[in-house]
Amino acid sequence: MADMTPVVYQTTPSQYKHLKLSFEGQVATLSIDIAEDGGIRPGYKLKLNSYDLGVDIELYDALNRIRFEHPEVRSVVVTSLKDRIFCSGANIFMLGLSSHAWKVNFCKFTNETRNGIEDSSKHSGLKFVAALNGACAGGGYELALACDDIVLVDDRSSTVSLPEVPLLGVLPGTGGLTRVTDKRHVRHDLADIFCTTSEGVRGQKAIDWRLVDAIAKPQQFAQVVSERAAKLAAQSDRPAGAKGVALTPLQCIKTADALAYSFVAVAIDRANRTATFTVKAPAAAQPTDIAGIEALGAAWWPLEMARELDDAILHMRTNELDVGSWILKTTGDAKAVLACDATMLAHKDYWLVRETIGLLRRTLARLDVSSRSLFALIESGSCFAGTLAELAFCADRTYMLTLPDDADKAPALVLNEFNFGFYPMVNDQSRLARRFYEETAPMEAARGAAGKALDADAAEALGLVTAALDDIDWADEIRMVIESRAAMSPDALTGLEANLRFCQKENMATRIFGRLTAWQNWIFNRPNAVGEKGALKVYGKGEKAAFDLNRV
Repeated sequence: MADMTPVVYQTTPSQYKHLKLSFEGQVATLSIDIAEDGGIRPGYKLKLNSYDLGVDIELYDALNRIRFEHPEVRSVVVTSLKDRIFCSGANIFMLGLSSHAWKVNFCKFTNETRNGIEDSSKHSGLKFVAALNGACAGGGYELALACDDIVLVDDRSSTVSLPEVPLLGVLPGTGGLTRVTDKRHVRHDLADIFCTTSEGVRGQKAIDWRLVDAIAKPQQFAQVVSERAAKLAAQSDRPAGAKGVALTPLQCIKTADALAYSFVAVAIDRANRTATFTVKAPAAAQPTDIAGIEALGAAWWPLEMARELDDAILHMRTNELDVGSWILKTTGDAKAVLACDATMLAHKDYWLVRETIGLLRRTLARLDVSSRSLFALIESGSCFAGTLAELAFCADRTYMLTLPDDADKAPALVLNEFNFGFYPMVNDQSRLARRFYEETAPMEAARGAAGKALDADAAEALGLVTAALDDIDWADEIRMVIESRAAMSPDALTGLEANLRFCQKENMATRIFGRLTAWQNWIFNRPNAVGEKGALKVYGKGEKAAFDLNRV
């Protein structure tokens, strides 16, 4: 696609082209009604409720609106406003026109949004029902698979299917293969049939194969969906009488080489292909009680900072492909960060605080799976404490300045409870547990150091930083690290970093990101999919794909 206009991830319901949100008591309905001519890039039509990145941006925004603006909602019904079609998945013509990088970034964001549905179900009591009122294929079924419950209309024609392999020569790349087995426990031989035929499965057979949870005749469909949404809502503890927090638009000044939000700044050095992310501690006093937090709303530092960091990560990932190394810095008063953490810990079960912790968890996890080299620099004026210390543990390497002759200016690293499981990676493991392979001695030593302002030597002794460097060597050492990284193959680095960041535990999410995404990434490069006669290229043209039949 020739149009290289930067992608903007911020939107509001009034700007939606493709989705509609409605609310009735404890149930929200998120309806898919995709505008054919509303693609985020020119050159294709979004027919049959097929989607592109623009649709998923709206879906992500809608989920956050429900999370924060509607605490009374306990279950969400995801359905379609188009007759006899739920969703036909990612738009094939969009994929055929897209660059490799666009396809991969699109699939990654789509994966993260669907994983976020499951994250909210697990941690926030927000449950989801997929109400399939018509045919549901490919990415449409993958969206349904992310929900807690799937109801398929039993009209003798509506099916669920994952037709990517037989039709397009690619994989169901946003979790379909993995959720069918790991989540729904579809027997592997039946899953093999399901994923290699394009016809799909309907009716009682879809239940028997565990592809859906219920079927209903058209006349009873709405009632069955309503009953199942109410049953799921009864399992939730989201508060009926709470007042939501409006997610006001983020204020960001964008220039050619910088982003400037209230608490996050990004500076791009194009010559060295680096971006420096600086996260700022709150300068003003932050509330310590629920009333004060609610009064600040979206301006409460943990919430605003998380939204800004999330937006900055997405902007840089999609729009700045040549910037391969991200340098993570913090600035401000560590005590202010720790005070906010203490408030969140004291009120962690209150819905708004819980949702804020959830947003921070998902944002940090987004950083983990970004295909960029991450270096954290702990310098004078830094505030790598508690929640912000997680940035140091996200990094592939962390360097800390030591100033033995100037203790007043020496930076400190401070751990607290939030570093021991509040923000797990997608493999459900804390970053410190990943760092130390869950070995007892280093984990206990780290816990014993919680609450202490650790200087560079102490942090290095505990294994919390890669190296402690004095001020004489600092500039040259950091320069050499960055220059060395920039000289290496980005492809090799992406593979290396992904393997090292998730080096111990595996679960469904890591199988989606680590295995499925890696294979799809490779398949997207192969001529069988994207060559001139590849299945993805000739789809819809009346031509037959020509495959290289060598197995590699």
